[in-house]
Amino acid sequence: MKTFDDIRLLRATYLRGPNLWTYRSALEVWLDLGELEQHPSDKLPGFVDRLLAALPALEEHHCGVGERGGFLLRLNAGTWMGHVLEHVIIELLNLAGMPTGFGQTRSTSRTGVYRMVFRARDEAVARCALEHGHRLLMAVINAAPLDVPAAVQAVRDAIDEAYLGPSTAHIVAAATERRIPHLRLNDGNLVQLGQGNRQHRIWTAETDRTSAIAEGVARDKDLTKRLIAAVGVPVPDGRIVGSAAEAWDAAEDVGLPVAVKPSDGNHGRGVTLDLSTREQIEAAYTLAAEEGSEVIVERYIPGDEHRLLVVDGKLVAAARGEAAWIVGDGRQAVAALVDEQLNSDPRRGETEDHPLGRIRVREDGAILVDLRRQGLGPDDVPAAGRRVLIQRNGNVANDCTDEVHPDFARIASLAARTVGLDIAGIDLVAQDISRPLRAQQAAVVEVNAGPGLLAHTKPAVGSPRPVGKAIIDRLFPPGDDGRIPIVGIAGGDAVATPLARLVAWLLQLSGRHVGLACRDGLFLNTRRVDERDATHGTISERLLLNRDIDTAVFENGAATILDEGLVYDRCRIGVVTDLDGAQALERHDIHEAGDLPRVLRTQMDVVLGDGIGVLNADDERIAALADHCDGEITLYATEAAPLAAHLERGGQAVLLRDGRIWLCEGHAETPLALRGRSVLPPAVLLPAVAAAWAFGLAPALLAAGIDTFEAQSPAETR
Repeated sequence: MKTFDDIRLLRATYLRGPNLWTYRSALEVWLDLGELEQHPSDKLPGFVDRLLAALPALEEHHCGVGERGGFLLRLNAGTWMGHVLEHVIIELLNLAGMPTGFGQTRSTSRTGVYRMVFRARDEAVARCALEHGHRLLMAVINAAPLDVPAAVQAVRDAIDEAYLGPSTAHIVAAATERRIPHLRLNDGNLVQLGQGNRQHRIWTAETDRTSAIAEGVARDKDLTKRLIAAVGVPVPDGRIVGSAAEAWDAAEDVGLPVAVKPSDGNHGRGVTLDLSTREQIEAAYTLAAEEGSEVIVERYIPGDEHRLLVVDGKLVAAARGEAAWIVGDGRQAVAALVDEQLNSDPRRGETEDHPLGRIRVREDGAILVDLRRQGLGPDDVPAAGRRVLIQRNGNVANDCTDEVHPDFARIASLAARTVGLDIAGIDLVAQDISRPLRAQQAAVVEVNAGPGLLAHTKPAVGSPRPVGKAIIDRLFPPGDDGRIPIVGIAGGDAVATPLARLVAWLLQLSGRHVGLACRDGLFLNTRRVDERDATHGTISERLLLNRDIDTAVFENGAATILDEGLVYDRCRIGVVTDLDGAQALERHDIHEAGDLPRVLRTQMDVVLGDGIGVLNADDERIAALADHCDGEITLYATEAAPLAAHLERGGQAVLLRDGRIWLCEGHAETPLALRGRSVLPPAVLLPAVAAAWAFGLAPALLAAGIDTFEAQSPAETR
C-alpha cells in the first residue's frame, strides 16, 4: 500500500471574535494536501471503512446534506482530505466533551491548498484538537496504528486545563442566555460580565458586590457564630480551643456528643462529628489543627447536613447530604467494599461531571476517626451483613429546594444578611427541613462566602436549579444586558481612521465618555493613552475593560477581521465605507475589491436588532450588505439616485447635494448648517454624520461638532 506524506499545516490562526466564518471564536487552518489532492476519499482503498472503524460517530455528522449520514454520503462519493480533517477534529472535540457542530473547508486559488475552520471556545484546546486530529487522519490514510482513546484524552486534558470551573461556567452560561457579553480576565475564574461602565466581575460564586469584610467574617467561624446568634439564628454552643486537652475540657462544658472542626477551614476538611470519648476528641483536634489556624469544639446537632444557597437575601436552592454506608460480606476489607459499593456509583468521580466525590478512605481523617470508633480500619474485614458508616453526610448533593420550610428559608436569609454576603452558602443541620424550626433541634453551623454551585446545578438526586440566573439577575436587572453602545467602522484606513476620530469626537460632545481604538492609537475621550495601532484586539479590548467608558468606537479593517476577528460580539452602529486595501491581503487569498464584501459583511452581521447599519450607497456592492444587518439601515451617498428606493420606503439617508449635507428621512430633508465649507472629504463627512445621526445626535450638535473638530490642530485630528 502506498504511503502518503503528511498533510502540511501551513498556518493556524485563532479568531477570537466574529469573523469571516462565524459569530463565535474559531481556528482557521491553511493546509496543503500535497499528493493527496489527487486522492479524495473514494480513491483510497479501504479508507472510509478504516475511518469509520476509528470514529464510528462520524456516521451521525450531517455535513452540508443537512441530515444524519450526510458526511458518509460525501465520503463515499469522494471528498478531499481537508474536509475529512475538519470532521475528524469536530468528532474529537465531541468525544472529549466540548460539543461543536460548526466547520467549513474551502479551496483557495492555489491547487491543493485549502482553508479549514472549526469552532472552538479556547485556543489551546483548538490547537490540541488540530494536532491530534491531523495525526489520526494520517494514520487512517496510511493504515498505520492509531490510538483514538489517547487522542480523546489529550483533548479532554486540554479542556480541563483551559476551561472555567463549574460554578463560574454556570454563571457565565446564565449571562450568555441573557445575551450579556463576557471576557475572561485571567487563566482562572475571574470573569468580566458586561462592558465598560456597565460591567460586573465574578470570581467563582463571588461578585464585585461581595464585601471583603463579609468574606473575612465568614472565614472566622467563631465570629460568624457569635454575630448570627446575636440576631436570633440558632447555632450550636461551642468555643475555640488551643490544645487536645482543652478540646476535651470544652467538650465536657458544652455537653457530649460534640463536633470538632477548624475555625477557618473549608469544603468540610478537618471536620469530625458526633464525638463522645476523650480519645475521639483529641484525635479530632489533631486532624482539625492541620486544616486551620484554630480549632472549635461545639455541641453536635443530630440530623442531616444541608446547604442553603442565598442570593441577595433570598433562598434560591437547597441540597441535603446523606450518610454513606457499606455492608460487610465477610471476605473483603473496608477499602475494597467502599470501591465496590460506593465508588462504583457512576455519579462519583473527580470532575465537575460527577455530583458525588470519590471516597478516599485512607486519606480522609474524618472517615478514619469514624472507622476507629466502630473498631475498624481500612484493611479490616467486616462481618457479613454488618453495616459500617463511612461518611456521616457524604456529599451534600441531593436537591431539596421544594421541601424547605419557610422557617429555614428565613434563618438562612438572616444569617447571610447578618454576615453581609450577597451570595452565601448556609450550612445547617436539621432532622427534617420540611418541618417548622421549633419542632426540632436544628442549627446553622457555617456561613460560606463563594459557595460552590455544583450541588445545585448537577445534583445527585433531584432537579437542577437555575442558581446562575439568580446571580445574574442580582447583577443585571431584567432588561439590562450590560452592554455599552459600540460603533464599529470597517473599511480602508484612509477613510476609516479619520472617520473613527470624527465619530468619537461627536459622541464626546454629546456628553459621553468615549473610548476610541483606531490606527492612530487608543484614546479615552481626547487623551491618547497608547500610540500603537489599536485596530489589534489585544489593544482595543482594553476599552471594554475600562469602567470610565460608556461608549466605544472601533476601527476594523478587513485585515483585522481576517487576522483576529472582531473584539466585540455585537454593536449598536455598524459602518462599512469602502472596499480599499485588497492589494495588502494576498496572504488571505484576497486579490481584488470584489473579494472584500464577504469579509466586511462581518461588521453588518453583528449589528444588534435595535441597532443601525450605515452603508455607502455609492457602491452597490456595499449597499447590498444591508441584507445581512439585523437592525435598521441608514445610507449615505454623493448622488440622490442610489437613495431613492430607500427613502421611498421611509428610510434614513445622508446626501451630499450642491455642496451641502442633507439629512433625509422619507420625503423630509434637513440641511446640516455648517459655518463654512468643510475641509474633510465627503468620504469621511457623510458616514460620520450618518453614524452620529443614527446614534441620536441632533443636527445642530452635528454641525457644531464638525466645525470644532476641524478647529483642532492637524496633530490632534490625525
